[in-house]
Amino acid sequence: MSMIFFACVVRVRDGLPLSASTDFHFNQDFLECRKRLKALSSILARYPSRGTAKGRDLSIHFLSSGDIACMAICSSNYSTIMAFCFLEELQWEFAASYDTTSISLASRPYAFLEFDNVIQKVKWHFNCTSGSRAKVNWEKVEEEMKFQPPVELKLEDAELMNGLANGGHAEVHVEVVPTYRMQRVTPLGILSLVLNIMCGALNLIRGVHLAEHSFQEDREVIGNVIAFFLPFLACVFQCYLYLFYSSTRKVKTFILFFLVCLCNVYLYGLRNVWQIAFHIGVASLSSYQILTRQLMEKQPDYGV
Repeated sequence: MSMIFFACVVRVRDGLPLSASTDFHFNQDFLECRKRLKALSSILARYPSRGTAKGRDLSIHFLSSGDIACMAICSSNYSTIMAFCFLEELQWEFAASYDTTSISLASRPYAFLEFDNVIQKVKWHFNCTSGSRAKVNWEKVEEEMKFQPPVELKLEDAELMNGLANGGHAEVHVEVVPTYRMQRVTPLGILSLVLNIMCGALNLIRGVHLAEHSFQEDREVIGNVIAFFLPFLACVFQCYLYLFYSSTRKVKTFILFFLVCLCNVYLYGLRNVWQIAFHIGVASLSSYQILTRQLMEKQPDYGV
């Protein structure tokens, strides 16, 4: 099947992976191709800005500019021009999101893990839609490739050259996107979870009770029912964000907190000031716990 399987952004000078798509496959051919992509990423500085490493079933395409390079694993029958259209869009998105200083100062792999969201979105666009935006760039990329064709490599060459660069050790270990675990749950975090569950249950009970007894009498009460159900959902998602890692969690946390505040203010009259203050206070505590619970990263093995 003609498609993009994997994409990542690396730093050119040392091949440090900055972000990558997380939906990778486990078949042997793909894992072998990932080995060679890692090998190639460490020597990108030796090559021109655009290149392709061809294989029988899979190919690697890379596009470098300044400090960063975007790389992709595609099926061998996937259009090379389309692959570079994809990489150009990915490169533009990354450059618009992060400045050169933060890229240069990055010291750990996958320092910009949250960019995975953008990679997934752009990859899905190129794999699952007609790619209207890509067609706009098609002629431009095609023209550029006529004047400056991408350097062509063989997948086997990339692994060999990486072996030479590391003192003659030709073995390259497969690099897997690291698994990220959250720090331990604190007693205050457990308290916020309990209070959040309690608030969510109160909202659900009040919402169901109001829906059962008031819909037939007053259709305008639907706004109040929604105002109870939305904070219930917000409480559930706040618990999820505290327990599990999610990209753009800071934005999601603020949206959920704002939703709880807005709905409780709307319910003034059905709730008194103290009840509203309690629900907003619990939401504030939960938001604080979500934002202060950091990732505990398990560093990947680099074949050392």
